[in-house]
Amino acid sequence: MAERTYGRPAAPTYSTVHGANWDSEDLSGHDHSQILFVDLDMTEAFGHGAVFSDCTFRGARFNASAHSDAAFTNCTFVRCSFFDSSFTGCKMVGSMFDGCTYDLMKVDGGDWSFSGLPGADLRGTTFTDVRMREADLTGARLEGATFRRVDLSGSWLRAAELSRCDLRGSDLSSLDPLTVTLKGAVIDLQQAVLLATALGLDVRTD
Repeated sequence: MAERTYGRPAAPTYSTVHGANWDSEDLSGHDHSQILFVDLDMTEAFGHGAVFSDCTFRGARFNASAHSDAAFTNCTFVRCSFFDSSFTGCKMVGSMFDGCTYDLMKVDGGDWSFSGLPGADLRGTTFTDVRMREADLTGARLEGATFRRVDLSGSWLRAAELSRCDLRGSDLSSLDPLTVTLKGAVIDLQQAVLLATALGLDVRTD
């Protein structure tokens, strides 16, 4: 398993749920803590305000599920599928992702600070207005992804692949342009000045 941010261990779990079928279930009102979910089917599940804290998901299917104002705090996701899933205003603070797939995943708002996505293949995903402070995106693949107005301050981006990624409005203050691939990335004027300065260029307006 990839190392969690700052080397923190995964939260311990004290009970296990095997093969639960939550297909198309309304998850509103669910509140779970320190549970290991194995092969959970959450396909097309939906809901508002569900809470999962210190849980581990192994082989879970979040395909086409829709979550709003939910919390998955300090959780661990191992070999999970997030195909066409959506997270609106959700908290993923401190959660770790390992060996997961994210095709067409959409994230709108919410807080993913201190989350761990090292090496994640996030091509084709959309993150908008998300807080991702000090998130671990080391070696992540973001070609063609959309990361608009994302707070990436303090995030780990070394060796990230950002080709053709739409980064407009995002905080790139922690990005070292010499350690990432940026070919074809879409940025705004303010970001262009920031990156040029980071490269040691003398930026002038006259």
